[in-house]
Amino acid sequence: MAGAIGVHVNQIRRYEAGATQPSLETLKKIAVAMSITIDSLVFEEVERGPDDPLRLQFEAISQLPTEEKEIVKELLDGMIIKYQPRRWDTKRQIS
Repeated sequence: MAGAIGVHVNQIRRYEAGATQPSLETLKKIAVAMSITIDSLVFEEVERGPDDPLRLQFEAISQLPTEEKEIVKELLDGMIIKYQPRRWDTKRQIS
């Protein structure tokens, strides 16, 4: 791993021990070397994904034909656009 991301093996040990934190650039290199996302390095699975009911729905959607997935994506985009401004307006009013 150390050679793949261009750091000394002792630095990897420091990361693993929690003695130091890798930079964003190092996280990118680790993610590429491991063929994973930075999110999976930084967050626990439950911290970033949708809740269980939505996760099941997204899994079902992933099995749809491409055209159907595009329709679902457009519907989701429309709902997000519709409700996103309300979310931000609510936060401004509370502050």
